[in-house]
Amino acid sequence: MNGLSMHMLVRRVDLFTLKLFLTAIEEGQIGRAAAREHIAPSAATKRIQDLEDLAGVKLFERNPKGVVPSAAGEIFARHIRVMLDNLNDMRREITEFADGVGGRVSISALRIMIQQFLGKEISNFTRRFPLVNVALREDSSPNAVRALLAGDVDVAIFVADDAAGNAMIDSIEYKLDRLVAVMPLDHPASARHALTFDDLLDLDLINYRSSIMTKLRQVAQQRGRDLHVKYEVTSVEAARSLVSAGLGITVQPASMLSMEDRAQLATVSLEGGWAQRIYCIGTLHDHPLSPAVKALIEQLTLRLAPEDLNVSADARTAP
Repeated sequence: MNGLSMHMLVRRVDLFTLKLFLTAIEEGQIGRAAAREHIAPSAATKRIQDLEDLAGVKLFERNPKGVVPSAAGEIFARHIRVMLDNLNDMRREITEFADGVGGRVSISALRIMIQQFLGKEISNFTRRFPLVNVALREDSSPNAVRALLAGDVDVAIFVADDAAGNAMIDSIEYKLDRLVAVMPLDHPASARHALTFDDLLDLDLINYRSSIMTKLRQVAQQRGRDLHVKYEVTSVEAARSLVSAGLGITVQPASMLSMEDRAQLATVSLEGGWAQRIYCIGTLHDHPLSPAVKALIEQLTLRLAPEDLNVSADARTAP
């Protein structure tokens, strides 16, 4: 808009006049806008005229029924709405700090993270911040990433590989784990100190629905081979039950094994950085985080062990 300088706008226009301008658009009459904003009609008219003089263009088209915004007025109104919305966001966030952190945080995470860590962490968090409502949903790692990108959740916890190179996600390394081969106690390979990826290809595997098994199959195919899958089930729990029955071995993160599992089954380490699992906390890049989200992430990352903060380069390499 010609003639409208930022210097003059800041010095001569107050927020009330801008709000009055938007109200006049909504009401279609300056008189009704004045009544709604509790100001005399003559004072409202004077404020609108001064705003048009400052802008150097007509912001309203007058007619016998009232006023409608001009083309320039539509542009002016669009920017004012954005500015007032931003001011309202600022007010809300500052109020959260003044009254205690509040609001809502939505999280999508893998079952293993919920079982092993998040249940306790969320319990501690809600005790510290009782005004925050935490919504948690269990999902696969790829689906957690998709939910974050779609804006369905504020925070996602996923396997690092599932968001590798995605510029739309800011990731913080959260937990480290390792894949292990789980087998019957009397399995011939149970006495081995460790197994290589090629060793796995020679063994009867019990497959279950997971990104782990999908990745293993993809890498095997890249080597011109395939996994020797003897049974297929839908869950890792079902896979372990078949292992207990002596029907094969399966591969899973070590942290998923309970003390009872470890007493009844043998676990053998898997060689190579590929067997290391990196779990990340992700948020949308360049998306403002509420105080509640910041407080939750701070709590989740504050207690990281030193080894969780330094991930070796080979942890990201393929088998």
